[in-house]
Order: sequence, then structure tokens, then C-alpha cells
Amino acid sequence: MEFSTMLSTMAPGMLRSVGIFTLTLLGALPLGMIVALLKKSRFVVVRAIIGAYISIIRGTPLMLQLLVWYFGPFYLFQMNIGDWRFPALILGFVVNYAAYFAEIYRGGIESIPVGQYEAAEVLGYSRAQTFMRIILPQVIKRILPAITNEVITLVKDTSLAFTLAYSEIFSLAKQISASQTSFTPFVIAGVFYFVANYVVAFVMSRIEKALDYYK
Repeated sequence: MEFSTMLSTMAPGMLRSVGIFTLTLLGALPLGMIVALLKKSRFVVVRAIIGAYISIIRGTPLMLQLLVWYFGPFYLFQMNIGDWRFPALILGFVVNYAAYFAEIYRGGIESIPVGQYEAAEVLGYSRAQTFMRIILPQVIKRILPAITNEVITLVKDTSLAFTLAYSEIFSLAKQISASQTSFTPFVIAGVFYFVANYVVAFVMSRIEKALDYYK
């Protein structure tokens, strides 16, 4: 198989990997903030549930979680999982990364001095206004390096979609490599991941520079 043919054959897998990456970020970033705020809830039961969720997610492999999301409905409720592969995949990724983002958010929120909350209260800001206008902009600036690391990890973790037999770029690379007895598909996949991570790092660095005025 010629290189150009191999590349065109793997192109749909690249798009699927990008799709997993994009949908995971769109779901996990806001969900992670919700989880972080719930972790700081005044209700002990809520904090306990969120703490257990984060502990389980961080204590078990993402690959295992994907298998649970996919096969769980069948074993627990005898549901037909024929069309459940992609939703289970995205759900597994979102729930997993939301837990990690939540801890990053929480660390950022707790790094803000208490005096800023008190000053905002004196100025007449509500709790919501204080968080959105004063706290959140500073939190975003402080957590960007950690968020960048997680986003880069996500680019590479999209390869775990092969666990559910979803044909993203890594799965296609393995299939083509086995059928053609060639190492080239893995090189193409490696270049794809490297370029994707370079783009992520570049974009995040530009965002950091744009937020330098919060120093």
C-alpha cells in the first residue's frame, strides 16, 4: 500500500480522534467546574458522594471505565447495546476527565486568598458576582498549565477508544500495520498525535499570554 493511500485510509480515524477529543472537552470542562463546586458544598452528604466519585475515577484505569460504561447497561439491565458504543465512549471520557478537571479547579479556587472574598462582600458583591468577576478570572490564569497537561494527555488517551472497537487513528494504524506488515501506519499515527499536541500547547500558551494582565 502506497503512503498516500495509507494516509487517506487513516484520515477518517484522525477525524474520529479529533471528535472524541472535542466532545470530551466540551463535556468535561464545564462538568468539572460543577463537580469542583459541589466538592465545596456545605452539605456533608454531597461532599462525600463527590469525594467517592473522584476517588473511584482517579483510582481505576480509564480503559476499565470505558468497558464498564459500554457493557454495564447490558449486564445490569439487559439493554441492547448495539448503538451504545460511541455514547458510552464519550460518556466514559467525559466522566473521567471531569474528575481530574474538578480537582484542578478546586486547587485553583482554594489558592485565592480569603481576603478577596471579604473585600468583595464589603463592596456589595453577591457570592455569584464575586466568583464570576473576581475569583474565576484569577483561577483560570493559575490553572492553565495544569489544564494544558490534562488536555495533552487527553489527545493521547483518545487511542483508548480501541478498547470498544471504535476505529480511531490508533485502531486503524494497528489494522493496517498487521495487514500490510508495515511500521509506517504507526509512524503516521505518532506524527498525528505529536502535531495535535503541538497545536494544543501552542493554543494554550497563547491563552496564557493573553491573560498575563491578571498577574
